[in-house]
Amino acid sequence: MSMRPVEQRRALTVAVAAARAAGEVMRRNWRAPKTVNAESQHDIKLELDVRCQGLIERRLRAAFPAVALLGEEGVAGDPHADARWVVDPIDGTVNFSYGIPHACVSIALQLHTGNDRPPDGPFTTVAGVVYDPFCDELWTGLRGAPARLNGKVIRVSRRRRLEETIISLGFGKGPAVLNTMLPAFNELVHRVRKLRMMGAAALDLAYVASGRFDAFVEAGVRLWDIAAGGLIVECAGGEFWRRPVAGDHVYSINANNGLLRPRLERVFARARRRRAGCG
Repeated sequence: MSMRPVEQRRALTVAVAAARAAGEVMRRNWRAPKTVNAESQHDIKLELDVRCQGLIERRLRAAFPAVALLGEEGVAGDPHADARWVVDPIDGTVNFSYGIPHACVSIALQLHTGNDRPPDGPFTTVAGVVYDPFCDELWTGLRGAPARLNGKVIRVSRRRRLEETIISLGFGKGPAVLNTMLPAFNELVHRVRKLRMMGAAALDLAYVASGRFDAFVEAGVRLWDIAAGGLIVECAGGEFWRRPVAGDHVYSINANNGLLRPRLERVFARARRRRAGCG
């Protein structure tokens, strides 16, 4: 299906309403006992994740019944069709389950572009919403328009010297990811003003878009964590670089203010050399 700009704007409005509704459920249940559906060493899945995705799905599909949905908690319709929603109902579930008020709702709309070039294959994100219900902060992005936070235009930072920056790192699951990120941590910690590990990728990206963080780097992050926030970074004048890695919808990403990627890449290259024992 094709979707004209006016329909994309309406889709963004619908996504905002769905994100706010799911965020209200999160806020009401923040301090309540949580039902755990599954857990592992580095992750927790809550009954509330499923409930929030169901709420989001009903609202999105009521407005756009022909658009599929690809979510952390399941799929509705054909996720390889011409249009799809990409949804993380609670990004930062571990934070949320421990009572830490740093979690959000992430909703993106992607359209099939008709080409198979990497990094995104045939899909382009055209609209995105990230909503933090605890701070009542709503970020929106619409391709070709400025990024906004609670309706006000936002821009990425202009810091280009690493020693002035705040960089957020994400640590996905599994030994391969840790083997990539831990050496990078050791290299960066001596070169930047501060490193942060916040535990909610969509909010990390929103913070880059707002100029709060200067960059966010993670290996092994899922599409639903980054689709909306990545667009918002781009709409705020930043750079959202991503590369598919092993597994369905898994990426390595480098989101930054458009000035830092070469410097960060040199740091990561040095980390790889040290890990390989090359000095």
